[in-house]
Amino acid sequence: MRQIVYRSFGGPEVLELVQGDKPVPESHEVLVRVHAAGVNPPDWKLRRGPYPPRWNTLPITPGFDVSGVVEAVGGYVGRFVPGDEVFGMLNFPLRANAYAEYVVARPRQFARKPARLSHVQAAALPMSGLTAWQGFEDSWDVRPGRRVLVHAAAGGVGHLVVQLAKLRGAYVIGTASAGKHDFVRRMGADEVVDYRAVDFASVVEPVDIVFDLAGGDYPERSIPLVKEGGAYLGAANISDETGARYTERGVRWRRFQVEPDHASLAELAEVLTPHVDRVFPLAEAAKAQEVMEAADFVGKLVLEV
Repeated sequence: MRQIVYRSFGGPEVLELVQGDKPVPESHEVLVRVHAAGVNPPDWKLRRGPYPPRWNTLPITPGFDVSGVVEAVGGYVGRFVPGDEVFGMLNFPLRANAYAEYVVARPRQFARKPARLSHVQAAALPMSGLTAWQGFEDSWDVRPGRRVLVHAAAGGVGHLVVQLAKLRGAYVIGTASAGKHDFVRRMGADEVVDYRAVDFASVVEPVDIVFDLAGGDYPERSIPLVKEGGAYLGAANISDETGARYTERGVRWRRFQVEPDHASLAELAEVLTPHVDRVFPLAEAAKAQEVMEAADFVGKLVLEV
């Protein structure tokens, strides 16, 4: 089968298309013929260097998100049969080998693909959608009257957080560069702030929750904006020192990592629609990751396998 691998850590140029062995499912696994694979930030960040340590063994096939068709099932698998259309985020944060024509994984890491989504759309949804969904479900009650600030609102996770917060009746403010404002508004944002032109902390009125997908100094700069009793959710890094400052203000804070969850994936796939900016053939995985690193897109990037 065709698959993308890298034999050394580095830039996008280390990615190469090779022929590999088609995987064989164990008794507790399903074999899926991949139609499309999502491109996500961990794909290129892990390619840049051996983090975490369990990723040290090369060569590596990147990727976690797939959509495709079940081709074979192990003897103990009862959830799916060959021919079922499925999608999922596989094995994260362990290896999943998604940039390939075939993958194997445990069946509960897959959900049935809704008919309303194409394979390309479904492959764009798992990691980003679950990050948005789990962030809200595990940490904060988003409902009408809440004010939600979404940093990096035009990104893969951000545009889905905007959709989800709006669906739940919140007033949504997003930060994004000026050229992406129309897109963020189409996703449902009530306000959009150009973070390059103004200091968002000086123009945004107090909010109940910050969903931060930018990291850097954004956790620190967002402290004055969150009301007492509110929450800060950091899918990017936040230091313990900054977290302590939130606690002092009576604000709950949490850094979290997404995890596979087939039940939530099935639910969110019925209400969220990912925007796919560009689709690349599998052979152009290096170009797709280059575009992602440069943030020269809105929504999601997908490989069509």
